[in-house]
Amino acid sequence: MKRTTLSLIAVATTLAAVTGFAALTAPDGTVDVPPIATGPVPVERSSLLCPAPSTSEVAETDYTSYTPAGKAAGGAAAKGDNAAKAELKPAPLAATPGGTPAKKPTAAKAPGTVTQPGKPVGAEANGGAAPALTGAATGALAPGWTVQQTTVVPAGGSRGLLGVACSAPDTDFWFPAASTAKERQDYVHLTNPDDTAAVADIELYGPEGALKSQLTEGIPVPAHSSVPVLLSTLTGEGAKTDVTVHVTTRSGRVGAVVGSADDKLGSDWLPASADPAGTAVLPGIPGDATSVRLVAYAPGDDDAELKIQLVGENGTIVPASAQSLHVKSGMTASVDLPDLTRGETGALLLTPSDPKKATPFVAALRVVRGKGDKQEVAFIPATAAITARATVADNRAAGSTLMLTAPGATAQVKVTASAGTEGGTTVSKTVTVKAGTTTKVTDVVPAGLKGSYALTVEPVAGGGPVHAARALALPQDGIPMFTIQTLADDRGAVHVPRAKQDLSVLDD
Repeated sequence: MKRTTLSLIAVATTLAAVTGFAALTAPDGTVDVPPIATGPVPVERSSLLCPAPSTSEVAETDYTSYTPAGKAAGGAAAKGDNAAKAELKPAPLAATPGGTPAKKPTAAKAPGTVTQPGKPVGAEANGGAAPALTGAATGALAPGWTVQQTTVVPAGGSRGLLGVACSAPDTDFWFPAASTAKERQDYVHLTNPDDTAAVADIELYGPEGALKSQLTEGIPVPAHSSVPVLLSTLTGEGAKTDVTVHVTTRSGRVGAVVGSADDKLGSDWLPASADPAGTAVLPGIPGDATSVRLVAYAPGDDDAELKIQLVGENGTIVPASAQSLHVKSGMTASVDLPDLTRGETGALLLTPSDPKKATPFVAALRVVRGKGDKQEVAFIPATAAITARATVADNRAAGSTLMLTAPGATAQVKVTASAGTEGGTTVSKTVTVKAGTTTKVTDVVPAGLKGSYALTVEPVAGGGPVHAARALALPQDGIPMFTIQTLADDRGAVHVPRAKQDLSVLDD
């Protein structure tokens, strides 16, 4: 008889890296969940999904893949981990709801594989054949792995600069600020990273409540594939300017993001809002925005009465154009905020009008720059504060602006610019964000930069919460093309319960 001892710490670490929680089962079958954690442990595997960038034949897409420098899983130094890998693979388009086959893309090269933390890797894809992508990072490259997808479409119905941070798979997504209006072509892209099929449901909510829909339940998303769903085909209730989309899965998990194209305003990606909560911060509103529209939805049984505030560079104010928004339960509400910024970069802060009645809601902004036929659109979803670290990739020597908002107490933030994809030296700077203000950061750029680079944001302990967004501006032919990506915590570490004993397994 041979006795093999398995460390519960190792088992718990693996479970927590996948699920964020580990339950320890003793030999007698009882479950023991110690209340004390060992502290943050780097994850060992991260998954990301990128939507198909565009159907336009003139589209030009850049991918930037990056892992911040740090510690590998298990505490080993990040450098020299030969088992570490971070790569993406094409996910072909599957049949759309209703059985119509989607256009099958030709073979396309996936972004280059990241080989070491602290050094971004870039890749390009041209035309409308670039597929959706699925991938994973393991070992030293897993904690904080991020991929930015940036697409320029210079002409046509989807003209614009489209940017999106490739997202982790999940089972529940909210998208306020979508639309089924005639001038909009909004698709929800569902991408399945796993070896088995997923089944998704899509619910639509307009200003009067749930929209009668068809072909929205039990949408199959085959393994390692992507399904684009045109929202306007899902309902016969007519065009709705403001729609909230709710995506859930019955089985499996997917990545979900809404691609929006407006006949007059251009196109961009609408990422999912933060989970429903009683307050929300929407960071990254450019100072030269010519139009800002707020869209919100309350999923519970109670209405939400929201106070609207702008957290600008010089303080927090209540906009003269709209001081509050009433959101009825189960209905999408919206309000235009003209002359909101008055030249100041800022963030929108939404709080309950009555602090004792904090009704959960989701929210997003549609932001427009430019005038006449020289306009461009971007979207800003409600975004949680950064708790440990967040990164945005594909920043350029000119055109990148990092916006940091401290809606409560004063905060300090360490901002690090990585080396460039083609050369350069990492630089860091500590930025102080005064209470109730938004601070622009444009001067943290790698020395000797060649190519694009990543920006990593780390709040300094002891300060207030910080919300962040990055704007990238690439004007073309007089059109102020831009895109805004909010920064979410990279979930590079998890807390693991402390093991009280080892589990022994007897092998004959």
